[in-house]
Amino acid sequence: MPFLDAIDPSAKVIDSVNTIVNDGGQLTGFNTDYIAVKSLIASHQLDTSARVMIRGSGGMGKAVIAAFRDAGFRDVIIAARNHESGTALARQYGFQWQPQPEGIRSDILVNVTPVGMAGGKESEALSFSEAMVAHASVVFDVVALPAETPVILLAQRSGKKTISGAEVIALQAVEQFAMYTGVRPDAGLIAEASAFGRAG
Repeated sequence: MPFLDAIDPSAKVIDSVNTIVNDGGQLTGFNTDYIAVKSLIASHQLDTSARVMIRGSGGMGKAVIAAFRDAGFRDVIIAARNHESGTALARQYGFQWQPQPEGIRSDILVNVTPVGMAGGKESEALSFSEAMVAHASVVFDVVALPAETPVILLAQRSGKKTISGAEVIALQAVEQFAMYTGVRPDAGLIAEASAFGRAG
């Protein structure tokens, strides 16, 4: 970031860049994780008065936490085993912290850990318990592979609204494509890309 000419607000808000655009020698840093999550919050019309439980405090966790804050959510709990990073994030964004997600009923559950990721040691595990999913109305998992993680499958069987990592990946790709080419795909192509990601 210190070597870039400009930092877009999407990257400034979380102090992290994942996309650099070279416009005639001017290098600008963006963060498409943040952009994609904030866009999904809006397109799925998530209720800003809902209580949100976000599990995880890594780089993607920071993007998700900032996106929920900037979308107008105030009742957010960050569940992170790492006390230092968890409490620091909670203080930075004005939210609460606890070491594990269990024990508090939440309307929106968001997983930003590797739990449920294909090939990982917890690929078959649930990122949130069955009881937490039963009490929630929305389950959001940023894990993209598989698109239907164990917790997403459980939420679907329970009739909950779900948001998958495949949707995040598709929107990131759209943003990067638009930044690099100046052309923005239409909604139909975006939906098709998201469906392709879910099928993978």
